[in-house]
Amino acid sequence: MSAKHKSSGELVGWLWRHYLRQHMGLLGIAVIFMLIEGSMVGAVSYMMQPMFDEIFVEGNSGALGWVSVTFFGIFAIRGIAGVVQKVTLANISQQTAAHLRQDLLNRMIRQDTAFHKEHPPGFLIQRVQSDVTAVNQVWQVIITGAGRDFISLIALIGVAISVDWAWTAIMLIGVPLAFLPIGMAQRYVRKKASSARDLGATLATRLDEIFHGIVPIKLNSLERYQADRFKGHMDHFVRSEVRASFGTASITGLIDVMAGLGFMGVLLYGGSEIISGEKSVGEFMSFFTAIGLAFDPMRRLASISGTWQVAAAALERIKELLDAPILLLSPENPVPAPKGKPDIDLRDVRLDYGDSKVLRGLTIHAEAGKTTALVGASGAGKSTVFNLLTRLVDPQEGAVELSGVPVNRIALNELRDLFSVVTQEALLFDETLRENILLGRTDVSEEELQGVLDAAHVSDFLPKLEHGLETRVGPRGSALSGGQRQRVVIARALLRDTPILLLDEATSALDAQSEQVVQAALDRLSGGRTTIVIAHRLSTIRSVDKIVVMDRGEAVDEGTHDELLARGGIYADLYRLQFQDGLEVIDRSRLAAMAPKPHANAVNPPAGWLGRLRARLFG
Repeated sequence: MSAKHKSSGELVGWLWRHYLRQHMGLLGIAVIFMLIEGSMVGAVSYMMQPMFDEIFVEGNSGALGWVSVTFFGIFAIRGIAGVVQKVTLANISQQTAAHLRQDLLNRMIRQDTAFHKEHPPGFLIQRVQSDVTAVNQVWQVIITGAGRDFISLIALIGVAISVDWAWTAIMLIGVPLAFLPIGMAQRYVRKKASSARDLGATLATRLDEIFHGIVPIKLNSLERYQADRFKGHMDHFVRSEVRASFGTASITGLIDVMAGLGFMGVLLYGGSEIISGEKSVGEFMSFFTAIGLAFDPMRRLASISGTWQVAAAALERIKELLDAPILLLSPENPVPAPKGKPDIDLRDVRLDYGDSKVLRGLTIHAEAGKTTALVGASGAGKSTVFNLLTRLVDPQEGAVELSGVPVNRIALNELRDLFSVVTQEALLFDETLRENILLGRTDVSEEELQGVLDAAHVSDFLPKLEHGLETRVGPRGSALSGGQRQRVVIARALLRDTPILLLDEATSALDAQSEQVVQAALDRLSGGRTTIVIAHRLSTIRSVDKIVVMDRGEAVDEGTHDELLARGGIYADLYRLQFQDGLEVIDRSRLAAMAPKPHANAVNPPAGWLGRLRARLFG
């Protein structure tokens, strides 16, 4: 059954079983003090009769002392009980919210890449933050209402009945008439609150995209465009929230109308009895106080029913995420991961994303301890190979193996401990430089860390940072340059010291000077490891052991750089696209050696295509 079809009872039962039942002891204490606080309201209305009849009407001064002390005792007990139950419930609610948020994060962080493509970060943040807050606030109100307000209502109605059951019946005559409109209002609130939850997620997603894309927004002068788009979403959100508030307010408004009808009936019927002397003024004041106070908890209880619909809309989405199946799990009986540097094999692998065929029978063999490069046009499936090896996604058909061991037979944590991945994105966290390299490890000595910093050329720019390793790198590493971020990621990979290295064109976005430094660090990192490189710039893979050419999800050719050029085909075509005709066989180093030294006062580069190329390559 879809989460959208869950009844309120099912949602409350689920919340109780998974999050509230473990706090039964504290809940019991809170309920006891709620009962005490609620019953004190009934005591106040009960004491109205002796106060009016014995003190104000009969003038009994002896009753003045004990009535006054009784009133003080009632309010003192009520105050103490209220503090205890509120603090206890606050403790329970905060622990429950923390538990719920942790469960949501644990669940979502284990989902595969397809799940995260379908659910953008803003949507998930909305679920973890706003939706949990909505549920947390409401369930505390519900418990308070179910405890204190319900007990108060019972006590006050009891006092009213003890004064005159006929008056009470007249007072509550409008209650049945409100059931139908209240039910209609509840359904309306649930619908509008659900819409507001979805729009809130859309707003969070838009904000996430705006702030992460702030540079291209500025460069393309899109500030007004993005602000207007956000305003459009915000307008829809405001309308949904206002309509949901209208539904909630309508419920309490119906209670007020019902109360007015009841009071009118009691005054018409009971007023004549007081005038004739059948009832005393004290009895009427006791009844009037009890009923007047009763409508406060009654209104809150009715309001809770509307407020619950808002929480239910949030809880439905939370439960939907927690119930979403995790498709990529560790095997029940895992086999040990291969030791040493493994071979990598993909045999007849087929993978679809919906209707899109990504891999169409891909077969690749990467030898242990050697470097294999994957080349091909965008969309050929190169990055998907990385996702398959690390089990970010599983294929529909075919085998993915490390030294003959299927990757889906290895425990996930052991499998991913075999890989170090360096991509062109160089994702860093908004933490210190040290934490971005260690990633929580506490078993790394300062000498080992220094060796990694030197090998990755992080030490080259470390003295320029004000706080050294304790410098915060900013959101996504924005406080560092592209080359510095890449070196940090390489240091992280060196520290992992894994047998397999996956490189996704880690130098493609760097300037020439940074590329040279990063490439030197990558060469040191890949030494002695089974390495797979996704190459966009073919100049970086001339010396690799094997190049696999991919096209539309298939491996269409393989060999060394020279072999593939000699055969022609896709690789040769890609190579010509990146170099001038006839120059692809000339090494850059040889071209540099052939280039004459410029005169000290030379301003213009040598004429002709060779001069222009030398100027482009060597400054």
